[in-house]
Amino acid sequence: MTEQDALSKIETHERECALRFKAIEERLDRGSSRMARLEGLIWAMYPFILAAIYLSKDF
Repeated sequence: MTEQDALSKIETHERECALRFKAIEERLDRGSSRMARLEGLIWAMYPFILAAIYLSKDF
């Protein structure tokens, strides 16, 4: 293997890794927005839970 062949393989590897890292970043961004939405839904449930506890004490 010549020096030029090794350099070519390294450059190809770097391009492939850049594509993989870009895909990973995109998946993390989608996951982050999904987690934020789920967190909002959880916070929205708290008033109902507290109301149910409060109303159950009256009976």
